[in-house]
Amino acid sequence: MRFNFFHLMPYDVFPERVEQWPVDNSEFDAEIARRLYQEYMDTMVYAEECGWDSIGCNEHHFSPYGLMSNCNLIGAALIQRTSRVKIAMFGNLVPLLNPIRVAEEYAMLDVISGGRLMTGFMRGIPHEYIAYGIAPDESRPRLAEATQLIRKAWTEPAPFGWEGEYYKFRAVSLWPKPMQKPHPPIMYSGSNPDSARVAARNGMMLGMVFIPNLEAGRSVIDAYIDEARICGWEPGPEHILCGFHTCIAESDEAARENLARGVKYFMSILMSPQREAQQIVVQKSRYFGTDGSGEYFLQRLNHAGTRTIEGAIEDGTVICGTPETAVKQIKRIHAELGCGWINTNMKIGNIPNDVVRRGMELFRDHVHAEVRDLAKTPDTMPVMAMVGE
Repeated sequence: MRFNFFHLMPYDVFPERVEQWPVDNSEFDAEIARRLYQEYMDTMVYAEECGWDSIGCNEHHFSPYGLMSNCNLIGAALIQRTSRVKIAMFGNLVPLLNPIRVAEEYAMLDVISGGRLMTGFMRGIPHEYIAYGIAPDESRPRLAEATQLIRKAWTEPAPFGWEGEYYKFRAVSLWPKPMQKPHPPIMYSGSNPDSARVAARNGMMLGMVFIPNLEAGRSVIDAYIDEARICGWEPGPEHILCGFHTCIAESDEAARENLARGVKYFMSILMSPQREAQQIVVQKSRYFGTDGSGEYFLQRLNHAGTRTIEGAIEDGTVICGTPETAVKQIKRIHAELGCGWINTNMKIGNIPNDVVRRGMELFRDHVHAEVRDLAKTPDTMPVMAMVGE
C-alpha cells in the first residue's frame, strides 16, 4: 500500500460565511497568506520524513478554499526541499490551460526531480470554467484532446504539427523532454464510470481523490478494470488511487472531534460560496454530459456537510481515529476497493497545523508498517504507453 499526502492549502482564517462566488478578496491579508504558505510547505516536506510515498499538489481558483492557484510552482519548491518522495501533480486543470505549456512544465519538473514526478490530468470544479472563460460544455472534449497532445509532445522523436478541434500548433518540439520513459505516470481523475473507462482506454492510472461511499467507488473501479481488460491489459492495485479525509489522534473521540470541527468549517465557510456557483453551472451547461452524472453531483452537493462523522466512518469514506482504528479502516478500504494508493487529506478546514503534524507522527509510528504489505504495489510507478499505439 502506498500513501499520497494531499494538501489543499486553505486560507483557514476566513472570518465569516459568504454565499457569493467569486469571493470578495477585500478580506485577503498577504502577511497571513505568506505565513500559511510557509507553514503548509513545511508540513508537506515533513510528509517525506514521516514516510509518505508522494506529496500531492492541486489547482483551484478564486476562493479561500485553496491558495494553490498554480500547483507547478509549489511542486518546483517541493522538489528542491525533498530527495526521495514523489511529487504528485494532482494536478493541472488541463482544459483551462495551454496543453503545450502543461507538457513543458511537467517535463521540466520531471527532469529537475530526477524522475520523481507523477502527473494528474484534471477537469476541475464546474464553476472554475467561468473563472477562466471556457465553456463548461467543452470540458470533456478539451481534456481528451489535450491528453493526446501532451502525450504526443512527450514521446514524439521529431517536431510535429497539431490540427485539432480545440488546439492548433504549427510546430511542437519539447526541450526538455521528461526523464521517465515513455513519460511520467498519468493519473486521470475519474469520479464516475465513464471517466474511468476513458482512463482505462488510455492506459492511465485511475484517481478518485474523494469518493461518496465505498459502493460507488467500487462501481467506478469495476468499470475501469472491465474496460482495461477489453483493451487488453490488466490493472493492478498500483493503478488505482482513492482519497479520504484523514484524522489520527491518541483517542477515537479526539480524532472525531477534530475532524468534525474541520469539516464544519470546510463546508460552511470554505465551500459555501462555491456551492451555488457549481449548481448554476451544472444546471445550465453540459459539464456532466447526459449520463445522469450531473444529477448525482447535485445530490451530493446538496447533502454535503449533512452527514455526521460517525456516518462517514460507518460508510468507510474517512480514516478517523487512533492508529489502531485507522489500520482497521484502511484494511476495510483495501478489501472493498482493491486500491494500491490512498490519498490522505489531513488538513481539513481549520484543523490546527500542530494537530495535523501530530496525526502524521502517529501515522508514521503506528500505521505505515501495519498496512504497507496490503497491496503489493511495486516500488517503481507504472509508466504506460497509450493503449493501441
